[in-house]
Amino acid sequence: MSESQLWDDVDDYFTTHLAPEDDVLRAALRDSEAAGLPSIAVTAPQGKLLQLLAQIQGARTVLELGTLGGYSTIWLARALPADGRLVSLEYSPVNAEVANRNIARAGLDKIAEVRVGPALESLPQLADENPPPFDLVFIDADKGNNPHYVEWALKLTSAGSLIVVDNVVRGGRVADPGNPASDVQGTRTALELIGQHPRLSATAIQTVGSKGYDGFALARVLP
Repeated sequence: MSESQLWDDVDDYFTTHLAPEDDVLRAALRDSEAAGLPSIAVTAPQGKLLQLLAQIQGARTVLELGTLGGYSTIWLARALPADGRLVSLEYSPVNAEVANRNIARAGLDKIAEVRVGPALESLPQLADENPPPFDLVFIDADKGNNPHYVEWALKLTSAGSLIVVDNVVRGGRVADPGNPASDVQGTRTALELIGQHPRLSATAIQTVGSKGYDGFALARVLP
């Protein structure tokens, strides 16, 4: 058995017993694939982790950067109360259309809102609305802009908020300071910003699974 097959088998086992997908989640993945969206959504165990983090936070408000087909959006929105709010920013109108259908099917369209356009344009517009601080921010968009996204996350949160940055391992390339790829340099800069920032306490974890070798960073906003 190959290493990747073993990772798939373990993920399947965890999904079956700890993070089972219902018809809504399966339909979100199916419709995303049918629309030609890339197969880069979080796995079911990862989605359940996001949901648990939001629940542990007692989150009422969530900001997501990178909607894709809305699969992670559904996991997160299900952690919120009926009067909660989730704002998800998505660059692609095609992705956003698929996501909106998936979110509506999940009965979460009163909680979750998808805004279309470059996140670095949508974020200042969101800030101008002076929303209450977001309890959790999930950053899963273009990796080259991760430092900017972390800075905006700090502006839109308050003490006690949680910031999750996905895909920070980049197949191990993150450890190579000489790698010129924008995703590597953006991720390295973001991690170093997080590590040096006086208002953040953070760690990063490597993971393996059906999405391969990767990981995420977790940061808590300090007073």
